[in-house]
Amino acid sequence: QVQLVESGGGLVQTGGSLRLSCALSGRTFSRYGMSWFRQAPGKEREFVSGISRSGGSTKNADSVKGRFTISRDNAKNTVSLQMNSLKPEDTAVYFCAAGVRASDTPPSSTSQYDYWGQGTQVTVSS
Repeated sequence: QVQLVESGGGLVQTGGSLRLSCALSGRTFSRYGMSWFRQAPGKEREFVSGISRSGGSTKNADSVKGRFTISRDNAKNTVSLQMNSLKPEDTAVYFCAAGVRASDTPPSSTSQYDYWGQGTQVTVSS
Protein backbone atom coordinates (compact mmCIF):
# COMPACT_ATOMS: atom_id res chain seq x y z
CA GLN A 1 0.00 0.00 0.00
CA VAL A 2 1.39 3.35 -1.05
CA GLN A 3 1.30 6.17 1.46
CA LEU A 4 2.47 9.76 1.35
CA VAL A 5 2.26 11.41 4.75
CA GLU A 6 2.89 15.14 5.17
CA SER A 7 3.75 16.90 8.39
CA GLY A 8 4.92 20.30 9.58
CA GLY A 9 2.05 22.59 8.72
CA GLY A 10 0.67 25.15 11.13
CA LEU A 11 0.00 28.79 11.88
CA VAL A 12 2.76 31.34 11.48
CA GLN A 13 3.01 35.12 11.28
CA THR A 14 4.00 37.01 8.16
CA GLY A 15 7.74 36.75 7.66
CA GLY A 16 8.01 33.53 9.60
CA SER A 17 9.20 30.09 8.54
CA LEU A 18 7.86 26.57 8.40
CA ARG A 19 9.34 23.29 7.26
CA LEU A 20 7.09 20.68 5.67
CA SER A 21 8.09 17.05 5.36
CA CYS A 22 6.61 14.17 3.40
CA ALA A 23 7.40 10.49 3.76
CA LEU A 24 6.71 7.89 1.08
CA SER A 25 6.13 4.24 1.94
CA GLY A 26 5.19 1.26 -0.18
CA ARG A 27 7.29 2.22 -3.19
CA THR A 28 10.95 2.74 -4.05
CA PHE A 29 11.34 6.39 -3.20
CA SER A 30 14.37 6.99 -5.42
CA ARG A 31 12.36 6.13 -8.55
CA TYR A 32 10.05 9.09 -8.07
CA GLY A 33 10.27 12.76 -8.74
CA MET A 34 8.66 14.61 -5.85
CA SER A 35 6.80 17.88 -5.78
CA TRP A 36 4.76 20.11 -3.54
CA PHE A 37 1.50 21.65 -4.62
CA ARG A 38 -0.90 23.88 -2.74
CA GLN A 39 -4.55 24.71 -2.89
CA ALA A 40 -6.21 27.74 -1.38
CA PRO A 41 -9.99 27.93 -0.82
CA GLY A 42 -11.83 28.48 -4.08
CA LYS A 43 -8.68 28.09 -6.17
CA GLU A 44 -7.16 25.35 -8.26
CA ARG A 45 -4.29 23.25 -7.00
CA GLU A 46 -1.03 24.86 -8.08
CA PHE A 47 2.56 23.72 -8.38
CA VAL A 48 4.94 25.09 -5.76
CA SER A 49 8.24 23.25 -5.97
CA GLY A 50 9.63 20.02 -7.37
CA ILE A 51 12.77 17.91 -7.24
CA SER A 52 14.07 15.16 -9.50
CA ARG A 53 14.56 11.63 -8.23
CA SER A 54 18.30 12.17 -7.80
CA GLY A 55 17.88 15.57 -6.23
CA GLY A 56 20.01 17.12 -8.95
CA SER A 57 17.25 19.18 -10.51
CA THR A 58 14.75 21.43 -8.79
CA LYS A 59 12.07 23.82 -9.97
CA ASN A 60 10.12 26.47 -8.12
CA ALA A 61 7.07 28.49 -8.98
CA ASP A 62 7.85 32.16 -9.56
CA SER A 63 5.74 33.07 -6.53
CA VAL A 64 8.07 31.22 -4.15
CA LYS A 65 11.49 31.68 -5.76
CA GLY A 66 14.07 32.86 -3.28
CA ARG A 67 11.83 31.94 -0.33
CA PHE A 68 11.13 28.20 -0.56
CA THR A 69 13.67 25.40 -0.89
CA ILE A 70 12.89 21.78 -1.67
CA SER A 71 15.20 18.92 -0.72
CA ARG A 72 15.05 15.16 -0.46
CA ASP A 73 16.76 12.39 1.47
CA ASN A 74 16.60 9.14 -0.48
CA ALA A 75 17.98 7.21 2.48
CA LYS A 76 15.04 8.31 4.62
CA ASN A 77 12.40 8.32 1.85
CA THR A 78 11.50 11.90 2.62
CA VAL A 79 11.11 15.19 0.81
CA SER A 80 11.06 18.52 2.60
CA LEU A 81 10.00 22.05 1.82
CA GLN A 82 11.67 24.84 3.77
CA MET A 83 9.46 27.92 3.60
CA ASN A 84 10.90 31.26 4.65
CA SER A 85 9.59 34.82 4.50
CA LEU A 86 6.04 33.53 4.47
CA LYS A 87 3.25 35.77 3.25
CA PRO A 88 -0.52 35.64 3.80
CA GLU A 89 -0.94 34.58 0.16
CA ASP A 90 1.00 31.40 0.96
CA THR A 91 -1.95 30.26 3.06
CA ALA A 92 -3.22 26.98 1.61
CA VAL A 93 -3.35 23.25 2.05
CA TYR A 94 -0.02 21.86 0.91
CA PHE A 95 0.17 18.47 -0.78
CA CYS A 96 3.18 16.38 -1.67
CA ALA A 97 3.07 14.28 -4.81
CA ALA A 98 5.16 11.50 -6.31
CA GLY A 99 5.46 10.69 -9.98
CA VAL A 100 7.52 8.22 -11.97
CA ARG A 101 7.05 10.47 -15.01
CA ALA A 102 8.32 13.33 -12.87
CA SER A 103 11.64 11.63 -12.24
CA ASP A 104 13.76 14.20 -14.12
CA THR A 105 12.71 17.83 -14.49
CA PRO A 106 9.70 18.13 -12.17
CA PRO A 107 6.53 18.90 -14.16
CA SER A 108 4.02 21.40 -12.87
CA SER A 109 0.95 19.53 -14.09
CA THR A 110 -0.98 17.53 -11.51
CA SER A 111 -1.68 14.87 -14.15
CA GLN A 112 2.00 13.82 -14.15
CA TYR A 113 1.87 12.55 -10.57
CA ASP A 114 0.83 9.11 -9.42
CA TYR A 115 0.43 9.46 -5.67
CA TRP A 116 -0.71 12.26 -3.38
CA GLY A 117 -0.62 12.93 0.31
CA GLN A 118 -3.63 14.01 2.33
CA GLY A 119 -2.42 17.58 2.69
CA THR A 120 -1.28 19.77 5.55
CA GLN A 121 -2.66 23.22 6.35
CA VAL A 122 -0.37 26.24 6.31
CA THR A 123 -1.86 29.49 7.57
CA VAL A 124 0.08 32.76 7.49
CA SER A 125 -1.42 35.54 9.54
CA SER A 126 -0.96 39.18 8.64
